[in-house]
Amino acid sequence: MFRLFSIALLTGAMAMAQPPAAPAPPAPPGPARAQRPPNPLRQPHTEGYVAAKDLPDGTVPSPKEDGNFIIGATHPAAPEMAPQEGVPHGTVYEFTMESADSKFYPGVARDTPAPGAAPPAPGAGRGPVSNHPAPYTRKVAVYVPQQYVPGTVAPLLVSADGDRRPFNALDNLIAQKRVPVMIAVAIGNGSGDGPGSERGLEYDTMSGKYAEFVETEVLPLVESKYKVKLTKDPEARATMGGSSGGSVAFGMAWFHPELYHRVLTYSGTYVNNQFPVDEKLPHGAWELHEHLIPSSPAKPLRIWMEVGDRDNGGTRDEMHDWVLANENMAKVLAAKGYHYQFVFAINAGHTDRAAIAQTLPEALEYVWQGFKSK
Repeated sequence: MFRLFSIALLTGAMAMAQPPAAPAPPAPPGPARAQRPPNPLRQPHTEGYVAAKDLPDGTVPSPKEDGNFIIGATHPAAPEMAPQEGVPHGTVYEFTMESADSKFYPGVARDTPAPGAAPPAPGAGRGPVSNHPAPYTRKVAVYVPQQYVPGTVAPLLVSADGDRRPFNALDNLIAQKRVPVMIAVAIGNGSGDGPGSERGLEYDTMSGKYAEFVETEVLPLVESKYKVKLTKDPEARATMGGSSGGSVAFGMAWFHPELYHRVLTYSGTYVNNQFPVDEKLPHGAWELHEHLIPSSPAKPLRIWMEVGDRDNGGTRDEMHDWVLANENMAKVLAAKGYHYQFVFAINAGHTDRAAIAQTLPEALEYVWQGFKSK
């Protein structure tokens, strides 16, 4: 026993006496991320922009007035954005959807740059884009107002990126009878962002596919899971979203006006962000104001839009300038005689939280103007 113990001690001492192994060399660094230039400050009265009415700081337009408006540099949150005492509160349900179950979007992810690849120069864009199949899980939240009567058909609001911010506002607006009693469905994206991602595929593709996905795969689940009935009347259906969620919200109504007539967008990505390129619409969502809206008969749509003076773009080319794109949207909508309201927000960035908290109740009330329950 003693001998074995001594051998063990000796072995341990020898091991301790040996110099420590050299650490493994660090992995080679990946390509450095290029510094994105700051978004330039845009002035609302720039030549070529739409003529717009300056509003007193801290105020928002009337929900009953069409046209172009400039809101000031301070953005106090609208009281309707917070829960209010004595107001009936809706119930929020949640469920998930797996990409393996989707016939529309089985899932992709953007490829990462190869090790050692040189990053694009500042302002030169993202460089080459490619992607590969990849699974995802999509989250969906459903708002059912307390005033909903089971078994009746309800108006519908669909929001992109799983945006639940309308829920508190709807509690208050419904109670004040400023909007109809509606069910809201906040649909999460399929992950990622930008060209090559699943979110980019869903939101930046200029087609009716996403609206068809919602109609075929999402809304039937909402009805069956929570025993609600959603209207098929496009006058009683609205879409909303921010950034690329805004461009897909507009696209849902544009390509399927038999499904949606009301649209609300913040910092809408009406720019050339589409991947893969569609030869029929090679400029992506830029095509909306470049060709589609000007060359088509006016559709029965009612639109609310916002953009910030510090919004994305302005450092590459005009087809990637969010402010110019939204200005162009306002210009062509006015020329075609649409009912629309466009808000240019001072001291606001891309999908600016403060600007949204200030304007969302008025925006919802605006897009639901003229609605008459049947």
